[in-house]
Amino acid sequence: MMTYSLVQTVVHEITRLWELRDKRVDDWPLMSSPLMPIVICLAYVYVVKIWGPQYMKDRPAYKLKEALLVYNLFQIVSNGWLFYELGRYGWLSGNYSFTCQPVDYSNSESALRMLTASYLFYILKFFDLFDTLFFVLRKKFSQISTLHVIHHALLVISPWPGIRFVCGGHTTFWIFLNTFVHVVMYFYYFMTVMGPRYRQFLGWKKQLTILQMTQFVVASLHCFQWIFIDCDFPVAFCWWIGGHELLILHLFIKFYQKTYALQRKEAGAFSSMPILNDKNK
Repeated sequence: MMTYSLVQTVVHEITRLWELRDKRVDDWPLMSSPLMPIVICLAYVYVVKIWGPQYMKDRPAYKLKEALLVYNLFQIVSNGWLFYELGRYGWLSGNYSFTCQPVDYSNSESALRMLTASYLFYILKFFDLFDTLFFVLRKKFSQISTLHVIHHALLVISPWPGIRFVCGGHTTFWIFLNTFVHVVMYFYYFMTVMGPRYRQFLGWKKQLTILQMTQFVVASLHCFQWIFIDCDFPVAFCWWIGGHELLILHLFIKFYQKTYALQRKEAGAFSSMPILNDKNK
């Protein structure tokens, strides 16, 4: 009897919550239920961690220079356009508040532009999964780190509630930041694919990592301010978005410490090695 009552309560709460959804996206792909994004997420993890490495085990790595150039250029243009849209109709328009920006559920031009840009940002996260697939096909298995997989897997699930219920307003700030960072990031990747003669322009990988971590710090602070101010915006999304940002920030910090602390250690060991003669240079 207690179990039945609990089920009834859960069903009632889910039904009540569903009535609060943003009905403007009812007929948009992937918005009817989070089930498909979850299935895609699980399939992605299985392919890149299990099936893909097994499939490529006895096969030569694919040469994908042209595909990577096109893919990275696509990401630069897509993220750049989304950054422009979110800035022009939102965060750089002068009409958005950085402390409290409720969702505009109307069909005004600015509201629909912010809605569309946020939704397309979410769809773009599914294209981001190709990052890992390219690693698998090129047999760059060391690049498929825990940080990389968790980051990409979460981003096909975690934005769904925001797009479904509060697509606009305060939640779009982290999207605004992320699109800018992705323009810079994919430009870096584009340059790496161009060839060895461009490596002289790629001495800022560490700064790129710092930029990525900075966006998570800023986005987290922007989210958690809702706890201390009175704003017509669901505080639950503070914990949802802020928690995601802090988790990825933690993984990035671990990556930063492991990568750059190791580089300093190796550089120190190399500099202390004696030069025996010209033959060994």
